[in-house]
Amino acid sequence: MFSLNSSRLYDQTSFYKAFLRDLGHAQSRVIIESPFITEKRMRLLLPTLSKLRIKGIRVIINTKPFEEHEQSYQSQAVQAVAVMQDLGIEVLMTGGHHRKLAIIDDGIVWEGSLNILSQNDSCELMRRIHSDIAVREMLQFTGIKKWC
Repeated sequence: MFSLNSSRLYDQTSFYKAFLRDLGHAQSRVIIESPFITEKRMRLLLPTLSKLRIKGIRVIINTKPFEEHEQSYQSQAVQAVAVMQDLGIEVLMTGGHHRKLAIIDDGIVWEGSLNILSQNDSCELMRRIHSDIAVREMLQFTGIKKWC
């Protein structure tokens, strides 16, 4: 079991700065589960995700199938997925998906209510847990482990 002493809470205003810092330190693998994808968020994240791929870091995104995105956002999701795949990012699509989390290497889990690839103007929270035990638990619990 891990301790909450190894965690910290963030909101929609503090999350992205801390998350981008964690991504910048990634060494081997980044997994992001976010049900929705918008152009605005991808403009922020794609430069960093591209740098990760250039460094040979495996990036896996799990999102909803296109038809489950709101009609007004479907084209944004289609376009973003095409760009990510061109970068060598592995994109998985899971029906009914609604989890919001990220795993960086074998030591950091982000979990909460914030849609990492689409958050815009809602009040959200994310907890950052620095724990290899929490990473293993999340990989096992969510079934993501089979894709890593």
